[in-house]
Amino acid sequence: MKNKLLLLLFLGVISVSAQDQIIGFSEKASDAQLQLEADYEKQLSSDNLDQWMKRMAAEPHWVGTEYGEKNVKWMEKQFKSWGYKTRIDTYHVLFPYPKVRSLELTAPTQYTAKLEAVAVEGDPYTAQGDKLLPSYNAFSTDGDVEAELVFVNYGIPSDYEELEKLGIDVKGKIVIAKYYGSWRGIKPKLAAEKGAIGCIIYSDPEDDGYYQGDVYPKGAFKNKTGVQRGSVMDMPLYPGDVLTPGYAATKDAERLDREEAPTITKIPVLPISYEDAQPLLEALEGPVAPASWRGAMPLTYHIGPGPAKVHLKLEFDWQLKPAHNLIATLEGDEFPDEWIIRGNHHDAWVHGASDPVSGMVALMEEARVVGQLAKKGNKPKRTLVYCAWDAEEPGLIGSTEWVEDHLPELQEKAVAYINTDGNSRGYLGVGGSHSLQAMVSQVANVVTDPQKGVSVAERRKAANLMRGGDDSFTLSALGSGSDYTPFIQHTGIASLNLGYGGEGRGGEYHTIYDTYSHYTRFKDPGFDYGVVLANTAGRLTLRMANAEVLPFELTQWHSTIETYLGEVMKTLEDMRSKVEKHNKLVKADAYQLTMDPKKPVAPAKMKDEVPYLDFSPIQNVIADLKKSIETFSKADVLALSPAKKAQLNQKLMGLEQVLLQEKGLPRRDWFKHQIYAPGFYTGYGVKTLPGVREAIEQQEWKEAQEQIGVLATTLKNFNAQVQQLNSLVQ
Repeated sequence: MKNKLLLLLFLGVISVSAQDQIIGFSEKASDAQLQLEADYEKQLSSDNLDQWMKRMAAEPHWVGTEYGEKNVKWMEKQFKSWGYKTRIDTYHVLFPYPKVRSLELTAPTQYTAKLEAVAVEGDPYTAQGDKLLPSYNAFSTDGDVEAELVFVNYGIPSDYEELEKLGIDVKGKIVIAKYYGSWRGIKPKLAAEKGAIGCIIYSDPEDDGYYQGDVYPKGAFKNKTGVQRGSVMDMPLYPGDVLTPGYAATKDAERLDREEAPTITKIPVLPISYEDAQPLLEALEGPVAPASWRGAMPLTYHIGPGPAKVHLKLEFDWQLKPAHNLIATLEGDEFPDEWIIRGNHHDAWVHGASDPVSGMVALMEEARVVGQLAKKGNKPKRTLVYCAWDAEEPGLIGSTEWVEDHLPELQEKAVAYINTDGNSRGYLGVGGSHSLQAMVSQVANVVTDPQKGVSVAERRKAANLMRGGDDSFTLSALGSGSDYTPFIQHTGIASLNLGYGGEGRGGEYHTIYDTYSHYTRFKDPGFDYGVVLANTAGRLTLRMANAEVLPFELTQWHSTIETYLGEVMKTLEDMRSKVEKHNKLVKADAYQLTMDPKKPVAPAKMKDEVPYLDFSPIQNVIADLKKSIETFSKADVLALSPAKKAQLNQKLMGLEQVLLQEKGLPRRDWFKHQIYAPGFYTGYGVKTLPGVREAIEQQEWKEAQEQIGVLATTLKNFNAQVQQLNSLVQ
């Protein structure tokens, strides 16, 4: 019966309740671990989260600020009091502060953008005057440009395809794009590639303003003066300090000249409010925008170009600033050289109550209770490393520099990295390495949702069903967007990213309105979900720390890889069908005959046929992998001797690293993981099997076939590693 239970767990067929054996633990150890987790949960306090957020978000604290450094030193004091050894690792990173921000409509009418958010009644944090960081996009280049304006919707590839059909060229123009649709840095990147000389990004009220609900301070959504700050660094190329690509930005590091830094945008970029955007859009003429492009402002959305003409001038103070990472360590009792790393960033664009302080205070409460348990004799078997990252907002800089600085040691000692960020009311969201999916599912089944009284897994599955999905509990894939990026994408450390959300929606993101006042009214009143986050992440951390055999499960991992391959093959098939249909319509002159002569578009042209690719190298190795994984799944790994378990754990720790390719992905060698990566033209959006998928999407057919071979080799190496596991456990 015991062996059958273990097999079912490894196969992911069943989930556990609080009384069942958990993956990686023998029956006796499982009972003890669940009791430890119950004791842990009882000691979590929402009052601490409340008090700590009020302190940490009292003033703006972007990288390099005095208050940011005060927060780090205050956090260090707390961790020391909880029994952790601490240090502050400081890197010196390039950070641009805005000196000149000017935007004017110069024709056919005149308007000078205000570029300032107003303080609101009832929120004293919004009235801190010069302490507030001006609204801008970090790593925009300096510039002084004037040109006709073109509206490009969200400024993503499909939008430029639509412009091409309409015969509209943005070369020599300034584009205005809506936030959302992609990561913001993609908008100026694509615009520059299309020949634009400047980019304006605005928040349309349809997405996060009055169309969604009452605006702040009456409601949670963005008022007419709110502006989303944010980085436009070309992070799909590489994250981290722009002047030290691939190596740490230590004080004496060799640095690129700023003019040579490839991740600084090529054109000036400025974010504005919808109050400032409205006069610009009202001045546009030209074709009426497609229905899917139109927002919620009281105007007809035209595309241009012109007659609206704008003058954009930006100038920045480019300085090296200290980025302070707090590293707090609780040494393991049995395996001190096996590390479970837990992280959340502490820097913010302004006050950052939601992003990132809500996640940071949950991490601190988790660490406090873990420290208390250790003082009472429940020290973790493996070493816990709690990290508070700096400079995440401008480009995942603090975590990336730290990883690059400690890469060999991390690849030797890190078991996993568990990341959190902002948090609010709602549903559990988890992305990460699919070898950890079974463990996460078990934890989600024993954590209770504070609003519904059911497990957070059950509530999430219900949400999946309501959205048209199934009732399975799966992890999403990780692209980029937070501090897990350098761990999994560059270093090959199994990673998780988790948080709650979906019901605490608003328009405060990266604005002066992301304050303690806003958060406690709209995001998570009472900090119930802050406690749930600490409970969820803490249980994951403790299970990884105490497992007899590390809870990596490969059957669900294999099933996911099969799914990803099927998606890529379907992408190719869909492209072929679409091209065939298009060419058939061109031959029949259907486009020309159905075109409204009063709304002319560019003549449709024949497209190159989509070739067939040979996926058999990947298919064959996936079939071999299935056999190897089935053999491993049947092994009674918990019956191994302590020495054999130690050997097995060392092998399991290195599994994710086998999925790296030293040469990295085409055109961006910093990203080495062959299963997950951020999209090159979507930014944070994930691309699974990225080398193959992106070559297909860009119609680089020779490269696509080459990348099929690269992926097949990677998976073949992974299979060899699984076979070594089998040799060890037989």
